[in-house]
Amino acid sequence: MEIERINENTVKFYLSYGDIEDRGFSKEDVWYNREKSEELFWDMMDELGDDTEFEVEGPLWIQVNAMNEGIEVIVTRAHLPKNAESSQFPFGIEDPEELFDPIFDALNESEEEDEEVQLTDRLFKFNEFDELIPLAAKLISLDDEFETQLYAFENRYYLNLRFDYSLIETKRARDIASMISEFGSPSKLTIHRLEEYGTVVMESDVFKQVDKYFA
Repeated sequence: MEIERINENTVKFYLSYGDIEDRGFSKEDVWYNREKSEELFWDMMDELGDDTEFEVEGPLWIQVNAMNEGIEVIVTRAHLPKNAESSQFPFGIEDPEELFDPIFDALNESEEEDEEVQLTDRLFKFNEFDELIPLAAKLISLDDEFETQLYAFENRYYLNLRFDYSLIETKRARDIASMISEFGSPSKLTIHRLEEYGTVVMESDVFKQVDKYFA
């Protein structure tokens, strides 16, 4: 099993089907047996250990992606917005999914300061360029809903999505980012670091260019 700490609230597991069998479970247990799948989940969480500093407190959001040779499990720890009381959760929040999205905090802060958040960058890491090809084929029709740039940095590729929240709803942006997370990993790097130290591979329309020249 591979464990990757994405950020302070998110950790990602990768288990091959061999890993799952070694733990005494089957592929059918994962997808069709709720009790067994929950048992496997907590077995995974027990292996986090103290080194990750990932405390399991409050609600968790669990996303499971099926891969060719195994499964990818992304666990995100919910965080209450600053203006919400714990006693209100989850009924005091119109969309509970917003608890897991850092954008929600930014939007709340801007409301308190009477400022409007317009642009937000989201970075995704890809170990190989070829990982972008099936993603481009899936999302090429959505390329006009956001700006994209592609960077190379330290033998990895980084896709930047720039959402304009005067033109797109937060939930729509979150759905798009979720689709991309099926192919790439959210990155802890900042766009400013990539702009300074990375190499620009494509300045815009990444999905259209990848689909045109490499599909």
